[in-house]
Amino acid sequence: MPRQETAFDLRIRETLNVNMRYFFVGLSLINFLLIYIKKEFVFENIAAIKFMDPAQRLVFEIFQGIELVGVPVYLALQFTVIGFVIWTGCFLWGYRVTYYQCWKIVMIASVIFLVPQVLTILWFTLVENDPTYWQVEAFSPLSFMNLFNHETLNPKYFTAFKSMNVFQVLFWFALIKGIDLAARKRKDIAQAIVFTSYVPVFLFWLWFVVATH
Repeated sequence: MPRQETAFDLRIRETLNVNMRYFFVGLSLINFLLIYIKKEFVFENIAAIKFMDPAQRLVFEIFQGIELVGVPVYLALQFTVIGFVIWTGCFLWGYRVTYYQCWKIVMIASVIFLVPQVLTILWFTLVENDPTYWQVEAFSPLSFMNLFNHETLNPKYFTAFKSMNVFQVLFWFALIKGIDLAARKRKDIAQAIVFTSYVPVFLFWLWFVVATH
């Protein structure tokens, strides 16, 4: 007997049928825009950056430019790696989900990460409008980082603690939902796929970042 799907499931399935190229281009442009806005309206308000000497300012601008230009490359690499991890998990659990489907699931689920970028911009433009560089670097909405004082915390923990956040957990469950709809089988197996493939790799990456800093 075919599994009954809710209206929410059907809407998500429609989303999974979008043109991957157009969606990727749109997502890249939104990320590009948010990074640009953060640069112009957040970093430009940092006193330490305002008063940099010309050589330091040039280096800063170069790195900011590389970050902007590299948006599609970074996203493509991220989706490719995570998609492969998820596809491997599906294969090991006996789920016939194609790599193309996994890539698309990861891409669509990553929309969740636009929210903390928007919240960061709003925070430093509407609430904290005279930040220091390290305040901006340490800021991460609803993350493990908020439990610590960035002024006393070793910077090598910044990336790991910022990455452990509510949006990351929501991303896990978005992956589960996507795999569940793509395979149309047992939801508990979709959960097992994510928690035995992507989550361990993600936690290992956090450990690696801290250990090699």
